[in-house]
Amino acid sequence: MTTPNNVDFSLVLASSVHDMKNSIGMLISSLDSCIEEFPPANQRQTKHFNTLHYEASRINSELVQLLTIYRMQNNHLPLRVDQHYVIDVLEDQLARNHSLLENRGVHPRLECDDSLQWFFDADLVGSVVQNVIVNCSRYTRAELLVSAKLENDFLRITVADDGTGYPPSMLEAPSMLVQNAEVSEGATHLGLYFAEEIARLHKQKNRVGYIRLENGAPLGGGCFNLFLP
Repeated sequence: MTTPNNVDFSLVLASSVHDMKNSIGMLISSLDSCIEEFPPANQRQTKHFNTLHYEASRINSELVQLLTIYRMQNNHLPLRVDQHYVIDVLEDQLARNHSLLENRGVHPRLECDDSLQWFFDADLVGSVVQNVIVNCSRYTRAELLVSAKLENDFLRITVADDGTGYPPSMLEAPSMLVQNAEVSEGATHLGLYFAEEIARLHKQKNRVGYIRLENGAPLGGGCFNLFLP
């Protein structure tokens, strides 16, 4: 069967991604309810539940990223910048991933002044933080720190873990990772590309948002930083 010439395949794909995202969201909700009603009886079951929860959360995050990038490239992504209490956005993402972190034995900590406010798109920035938290849940040993503070007239949002840290290639040139990605090995680095694009959407006069990856402090592992002007 041939595809009609007037069908925009990218639009069909975007619509399918949207449906898949909704389905995965329902799957995660059902999985949370299942775990709550039928807690794992042994370590083997715990491991299986952890794997299911992480993979479902990861797929959901990547579908959100793909849909957002599609809308961005087709100028269908509205940037809704408003003043927000930063702690509210960060708490929302930690609450959203509470079951995932708890099931994987990760202890999250939030450090942010209750009165800290900033202008940004809460949905887009929240999506970036959500993606990083999901990734950290896999690579951290036991601790996760989400923090925010003002630094050189930028809002700096940090997600740090106590894992082994980022590999040197990611630290040296995170913006080139998508172009050099080994798709056959499953290393697309879509999350970093997504985070960088969302950061760049936030501008104030001649200043533009950006991301920075580090290893070491505050927990000794990887440290993702999002800077918003």
